[in-house]
Parts: sequence; C-alpha cells; structure tokens
Amino acid sequence: MSATRTPRTARPATRPNHQTAHRLALLESMLRIRRFEERCVELYSAARIRGFMHLYIGEEAVAVGVNEALTDDDAVVSTYREHGHALARGVPAEAIMAEMFGKVTGCSRGRGGSMHLFDTDRRFYGGNAIVGGGIPLAAGLALADRMTGRNRVTCCFFGDGAFAEGEFHETANLAALWGLPLLLVCENNLYAMGTALARHQAETDLALRAAGYGMVSWAVDGMDVFAVEDAARRAAEGVRAGSGPHFLEVHTYRFRAHSMYDSDRYRDKAEIERWKERDPVEGLARQMRDAKKLTEKARTAMEDRLSAEIDSAVEAAEQAPEEPVEDLLKYVTSPVEASRP
Repeated sequence: MSATRTPRTARPATRPNHQTAHRLALLESMLRIRRFEERCVELYSAARIRGFMHLYIGEEAVAVGVNEALTDDDAVVSTYREHGHALARGVPAEAIMAEMFGKVTGCSRGRGGSMHLFDTDRRFYGGNAIVGGGIPLAAGLALADRMTGRNRVTCCFFGDGAFAEGEFHETANLAALWGLPLLLVCENNLYAMGTALARHQAETDLALRAAGYGMVSWAVDGMDVFAVEDAARRAAEGVRAGSGPHFLEVHTYRFRAHSMYDSDRYRDKAEIERWKERDPVEGLARQMRDAKKLTEKARTAMEDRLSAEIDSAVEAAEQAPEEPVEDLLKYVTSPVEASRP
C-alpha cells in the first residue's frame, strides 16, 4: 500500500458528459427521491406508515451522484436513511412503498420496513438500523470480490455519526491493509442524530482522519450533484484500478429532523434556511432554466410523471396482501438449521 495521501478538495468537474439529457436524468432522479419522501411524510402523518422513518430530503445529490459512478455489477450497502439510495440504485418505488406498508410485495417481503430495504437483484445489500453496522458487511463483500478475482466496487454509505464507531476504524484499517475494492462514502450532514459534529469529534476534517489509514481521501460538496458524480467516478476508477479503498467525505445537510419522532430542537432554524438556499434539486433546476435547458412545460411534465409513479406505488401498496400468519416463521432460520432436531 502506498504512503498516506493528504486529503484534497475535489477538482471542479470538467463535465464532458453533462449534456442536457444527462442533466435532465439527474434532475428527475433527485426529484423522484424528493417527491417520494414528501409522500412518505403525508402517509406517516396519516398513520398509514408506521415505525421509525428517516428522510433523505436535502441529501438527494449524494445518492444520485454516487450511483451514477457505479455499474449494475457493483454492490451498495446503505444506512437506515436509505430510501434515496435505494431509489437511485433502481429499486422500484412500488417495491419500496410496499415495504413501508409492511406488505409481502415489498422488497424485503414487508419484514424490514423503512430501515431495512434490500434487493439482491440490484446488488443493494440493504439499510441497516445499527449505526455503522453496514461498514464491516461492505468490507466482507469487497473481500469476497478480491478473493474471487471479480473487478467490482462495493460502495458503503454511512453518516458522520458512524465515523465515530469502532466498526469504521476497524474496517478502514483492514480495508487499507488488504487493499480491498471498497468505496466509503461518508454523508457528513453535520449531526449525529441530535449531536453536532464538533461536539463529538475533536478533529472535524473526516477526510483527513480517513487518510491516516492509508486511503485516498478527499472532501466534496454534497449539494452539487455534478461535483459528487465527478468525485465518485474518480474514486470508483481508482478502486477498480487496484489502488485500494477510497474515502469520500460528502458535505451535505438534511432539511428534515433526524427521524419522524425527532422534535429537531438542537438546530438553529436560520441554519436550516441557509442550507435550503443550496437545495441540490432546485439548484440544478435553476441552472438549467437559466441556461434555457429546462422549460416550465418540461418541468411540469416531469413532475406529472413522478406524481403518477408514486400514486401508483401507493395504490399498489394499499392493495397488496400482508404476509400470511402461517408464513411468519419462514426465513427466520436456514433450511439446514430448521431440519435439525
């Protein structure tokens, strides 16, 4: 493994592939996440979705930008705030919504709910309710690929709060030591639940600390989808080229509270409004309007398509069956274990 590299700020994207069609696709993907999450708020408030729920509103550029750099053969491991990751990965809104409703047609058969989305067909290895719990799992996937000679990337999302967990530091050390094909994406939204970053980390430059493990590490503006995409592409290319794990510290912000149960009294309202001025969704839409690449007619048509898609997902979830009581013990143990006396 090469010597530790000093973290660097991602260079401005040259954007050779940022033609109008690509920008529209990015905007639609971010809008899909935003509108899906907003509908979830309505459904949760009406008690049609229950349990814990953590919204991705404000962080859409991270999921969309990073997933643009991944192939279908790569793997993604997520957190409990994973609706946006799943949608950006291509998990259908209908399967996610059914999971939120606890229906058998959900991507986890209704057994996981908001925090445990899972789709092996798309190599989306789930949300994880344990803070930092997905990080060592991602290392295992990456190790399996290295041992079998498959040139794939495992991308693991986690928050700044998870950076404080032992799982991150143990995994970072082993990943660098073994040169694993692992892309670690830290979504630094400044708060670990209700605790500000500076209150739980003596050194708040997380990319600098990650570089101490010998990983290529740098920070990127997570409110700019192009900056995220550019940084993630370079990181993924580095991983594929065999230069070991890469670490991205993505500076972002959640516009909503930590969860639907959170009263959000620990943040200054003025701070939230300042970050909303950098809304990644409306920021891209504004850029495209100013460049005369997005008309009101096209924006309306996009909104209508997404509204119909989410309406259809909600309707399908409401009509889907719940798992029969007699099937509830299925998949709890493996067939081998179940057959033992």
